[in-house]
Amino acid sequence: MSGSGTNAEALLRYGSEHPDCGFVVALIVTDAPESSRARALSAQWGVPLVEHDIRAFYAARGESAISLVSERRRALRKEWTEELRRLLAPHTIDFGVLAGFVPLCNITADLPCLNVHPGDLTVEVDGRRILAGLHFRPVESAILAGHNSLRSSVILAQPFEGNGEAEMDSGPVLGVSAPIPVDLEGESVETLAAVRAARTHAPYRDRLREIAARNVERLKIGGDHVVLPRVVEDFAAGRFGLDGGGRLCFREAGAWQPCRTVEYDGRRRRILL
Repeated sequence: MSGSGTNAEALLRYGSEHPDCGFVVALIVTDAPESSRARALSAQWGVPLVEHDIRAFYAARGESAISLVSERRRALRKEWTEELRRLLAPHTIDFGVLAGFVPLCNITADLPCLNVHPGDLTVEVDGRRILAGLHFRPVESAILAGHNSLRSSVILAQPFEGNGEAEMDSGPVLGVSAPIPVDLEGESVETLAAVRAARTHAPYRDRLREIAARNVERLKIGGDHVVLPRVVEDFAAGRFGLDGGGRLCFREAGAWQPCRTVEYDGRRRRILL
């Protein structure tokens, strides 16, 4: 986790309320110990904490930014990841959950890592996931595409190979939340599209961003906090797999069924073909 830790907290609360769920949160890891709630959550829930401050790591090596735009910074990210591996080594971990964990790193090559995403990654155009991307982008894209609802997705995160946006959010979509209605707050899609067209440089503080931000918060509560714990529970129980062709399968009542993803709505689940 890197920030407020609401998704991490949802997992901790779910495990506490469902002691037979089959997973135990063994460790909290943060790249932002000074600004995140990791220390507070660790103390509150009695879970060990690993702190690996990425900004301090880069600054100590003469870099003011942690982006991956230069060969030097990509090399530092690899070095940072190696140190993360060393810090994780003493702990017994079967898989990880990227619950608002910001830095791209290839810890995903070492152990399975699930990642929750504020967009429906089953929506594709010409084979491209149009609601991929960071931060507010998936919700803004859904709004401007005229979608009436939003979903959160949980994917099996893939290692970062340095090939650009095509790699982003590219893993199998294990689960999606039930749809949450979009609230345009009285605006039209056309008006909001004009707002985006008028943008010059980030950070954006306009009407589209305001509306997207509030929809993201609604989606987090009604989407992330519902689907993430359920997918983690089913992943821990060994209910997800891939067939010989790499297609996602879900095991239910002892039988494997190929599927596009699984929809989670509260305690109910529905296999989507």
